[in-house]
Amino acid sequence: MPRLTHLALAIAIVALGTSAPEAASRRGDPAPNHVTAESRFGHGTVSGPVRQARAGREVRLPGGTWIACGRSCAETLRIETVDFWENKGAGRSATDNECGLFGCLSRGLRF
Repeated sequence: MPRLTHLALAIAIVALGTSAPEAASRRGDPAPNHVTAESRFGHGTVSGPVRQARAGREVRLPGGTWIACGRSCAETLRIETVDFWENKGAGRSATDNECGLFGCLSRGLRF
């Protein structure tokens, strides 16, 4: 029976497109206190601490500003730092928006 529970939890995590720490925080477990984000465009990585605020989780930008996390603190950090200028201002379909339900999908095929 425990295997079935673990399998159901793993499927739920994959289906919702969240990482294990993100899912843990939704179950009431402590949220991760640090996240690392990697650029989708080769601009490197950035790390920042995460804290619980009254309105939800917040991540600190390298300059010291705390901002509210979207669906994922790592995605919010990526969007606001290493990938900030990628298609900024191009509307809701811009690549700087958070990745969707199935993660960051690209249109091109890679072999």
